[in-house]
Amino acid sequence: MSTTVHIHVFTTEAELAQAAAKRIVDRVRADASAVVGLATGSSPVAVYAEWGRQARELGLDQSGVRGFALDEYLGLDPSDPRSYHAVIRRDAVAGAGLNAELVRIPDGSGRPDAAEEYERTIMEAGGVDVQVLGLGRNGHLGFNEPGSSATSRTRVVSLAETTISDNARFFERQEDVPTAAITQGLGTIFEARELLVIAVGPAKAAAVQAAIEGEVTEALPASLLQTHQNVHWFLDEAAAAGLAAVG
Repeated sequence: MSTTVHIHVFTTEAELAQAAAKRIVDRVRADASAVVGLATGSSPVAVYAEWGRQARELGLDQSGVRGFALDEYLGLDPSDPRSYHAVIRRDAVAGAGLNAELVRIPDGSGRPDAAEEYERTIMEAGGVDVQVLGLGRNGHLGFNEPGSSATSRTRVVSLAETTISDNARFFERQEDVPTAAITQGLGTIFEARELLVIAVGPAKAAAVQAAIEGEVTEALPASLLQTHQNVHWFLDEAAAAGLAAVG
């Protein structure tokens, strides 16, 4: 296990967002062209908003900050409000106050060379300095579902039934939920120099406990975080409830 895994537990989501955002802001203050990996989902939204608030309060110039989204549904037009193109621009770009022209999002059109091109773009940027991650109930990271290889790269994947079910709340009908996506691979994600994992609520407690204290296995992708050299977990008390380390 990495000797630099840090577990931060907070009473309120506001306190969690403040602490997680400060780590990102500190990196941007040190490097005006920092590269930040951007996750979607509900957990990071408050972090992005707090990041923007802190940056404004400091008068921080973020015009050179570069961003890379983790994933995108396959088959949704970027203009669709449920697409991750729309989500990232609404939550991360607007929330954090980023330059939209410097934020990249995977191409979900199904274009054959889209994954390879995305990998190349990340490498050309010098890699990711700080990667924001959410956590699926089944332990997925990005859309790397259970069984994903620890060395996987950006690719098209099929979504697990639990993921489809969890995402159904954003769609009018269950049958409208995409069943495939393009996602950065675990190998891609783990090349980031720092990982910030955000998990909130009791529904994430089992995955959090297994990821931090359980066996390292590709059957639970988040458990592979134990092999990374610089991971910060930001949890509320409900998500951390199953941890012996903070019990």
